Amino acid sequence: MNRFTYTRPGDMAAAVREVAAEPAARIIAGGTNLVDLMKYNVERPARLVDITRLPGLDTIEPTPSGGIRIGALVTNSAVAYDERIGRRYPLLASAILAGASPQLRNAASTGGNLLQRTRCYYFYDPGTGCNKRKPGSGCPAKAGLNRIHAILGTSEHCIATHPSDMCVGLAALEATVRATGSNGDRTIPFEDFHRLPGDHPEIDTTLAHDEIITAVDLPPEDFSAHHTYLKLRDRLSYAFALVSVAAALELDGDRIKTARFALGGVAHKPWRDAMAEQSLRDRPASTDSFAQAADIALTDAKGYGHNDFKISLARQAIVRALAQAAAGTPQSQTDKRIR
Repeated sequence: MNRFTYTRPGDMAAAVREVAAEPAARIIAGGTNLVDLMKYNVERPARLVDITRLPGLDTIEPTPSGGIRIGALVTNSAVAYDERIGRRYPLLASAILAGASPQLRNAASTGGNLLQRTRCYYFYDPGTGCNKRKPGSGCPAKAGLNRIHAILGTSEHCIATHPSDMCVGLAALEATVRATGSNGDRTIPFEDFHRLPGDHPEIDTTLAHDEIITAVDLPPEDFSAHHTYLKLRDRLSYAFALVSVAAALELDGDRIKTARFALGGVAHKPWRDAMAEQSLRDRPASTDSFAQAADIALTDAKGYGHNDFKISLARQAIVRALAQAAAGTPQSQTDKRIR
């Protein structure tokens, strides 16, 4: 671990100044991902800016539009077990409870969850090349061990996946990220927050260096009756998704009025396909409809050898998740057996 300076500003303006003044500065809150990366010498910040004492970032409160605002410092556990979240946004609570362990959820923050980095083996190993860690050094995952890697939205420079469960739920709910920086406050639609690797896989989000996440807003739409978060992984606890699906439906009888589904474990960001979702509108909530939507969503899917299985796995997961949501029988995160 490299030497670094540590500051704990008392207000947001001071925190923004601290980050803006040092290109190698990093924000720290729960530290559940950043500290690990520092131990591996993957992240080498010159300055840590601790925002855990900043006021106003640790609350869950209503928004003027009728939604819910989750402060950036609210822990994952606090979100998952909040009565309002459980009643109005059970999809988000389920996604959070599918991830990590209780100990980590007690420390991990909402803002930090959005910024966590890939778990690609090569990214975590400074002894290998990795365009995400060191641009221009190559992507050994493409011809190497790539079982956990992406099948959608990849580039010649990177096939890493985004690791978050919470973010897949937020993508399906069409949340909004609130941030502040040297140029003031702004809101970022969740679909625009994370980015695909393209020519710059080292850049994970559209957040500017001097911007700090302040909150995540959930819209007023209610998908509490027909939702699920289905996570497929190598073991039933404390494992990242091979494929996950956050599904949310609005039904009129047995027909679909609105459909949203986001995939995790398959791309550099939580993955949605507007055409696939649109194909479900005004269709019966049937296996045939769900299979057609899955085929559309996976039209451009590409495996790299070890992860070829993810394409068929994702197709089955989409169909199963949409069926669970339509039936109003969401996947249990306590009894994780898939029914």
